[in-house]
Amino acid sequence: MASQLSRIMRPDDANVAGNVHGGTILKMIEEAGAIISTRHCNSQNGERCVAALARVERTDFLSPMCIGEVAHVSAEITYTSKHSVEVQVNVMSENILTGTKKLTNKATLWYVPLSLKNVDKVLEVPPVVYSRQEQEEEGRKRYEAQKLERMETKWRNGDIVQPALNPEPNTVSYSQSSLIHLVGPSDCTLHGFVHGGVTMKLMDEVAGIVAARHCKTNIVTASVDAINFHDKIRKGYVITISGRMTFTSNKSMEIEVLVDADPVVDNSQKRYRAASAFFTYVSLSQEGRSLPVPQLVPETEDEKKRFEEGKGRYLQMKAKRQGQAEPQA
Repeated sequence: MASQLSRIMRPDDANVAGNVHGGTILKMIEEAGAIISTRHCNSQNGERCVAALARVERTDFLSPMCIGEVAHVSAEITYTSKHSVEVQVNVMSENILTGTKKLTNKATLWYVPLSLKNVDKVLEVPPVVYSRQEQEEEGRKRYEAQKLERMETKWRNGDIVQPALNPEPNTVSYSQSSLIHLVGPSDCTLHGFVHGGVTMKLMDEVAGIVAARHCKTNIVTASVDAINFHDKIRKGYVITISGRMTFTSNKSMEIEVLVDADPVVDNSQKRYRAASAFFTYVSLSQEGRSLPVPQLVPETEDEKKRFEEGKGRYLQMKAKRQGQAEPQA
């Protein structure tokens, strides 16, 4: 099962550098995934449901998309477990004047079907038919890996971003940023919960502010390392999206983004962690060339620990890219 969305990129989709905002692309990716997974989960007779985003795997921004180009977002279901759907999404940009097309993004998303009668009830997913047995086995391995990572992320989600007075340049406190947003009807599905794509766009905006404050240059999203959605966000809640620098290499910077939801009109529920992710940004000159990144100065023991963890993720991904680039024997 596959589906495709197409949309021309308008000036209000642009970032400061003039290209399409990374958050806009993330939102389109999520919309395509939500459509195909909801369609699949309702393909058999039974209780009707809506597919809710649970996780986005690492997403690389392979090439910038320009205003005036057409974005073609194609989605395909690649694996189903008993209660979840894996969707792979590709984004192509098309210059409609020249006909030139290029791949800009690849992403893998996981959805769970929630009952329309009771949105806290997770339903079973209709199985997909695989063209070969290896596809199911490979999908099961990906499912188990992401399930384990989600559990590990949830365990370390207790900390919060605290403001600091008169921070020094290049420190974590100097660039950390927060955005407070009241969830309105335009942010939500028909069932009163925030679209995953809306949350991702807000997270990307905050990460971009952190990166710009640290570098004081143009910045662009290079990749997103697994966005985990821990709980639903309802209409009328106030969400706080906080970002802090965790690691810098010579040419890139990693930013942790945390989303906390506050049910301000519901005294029965406390503030909770709704989503978390790591974004990677690069610094660019006015001509679009890569610039060196000012090195982060971690001060506290927690900041030093997060720096070393970020360094580990950076080296792991660097080794993986080098392995993929090596010619096959």
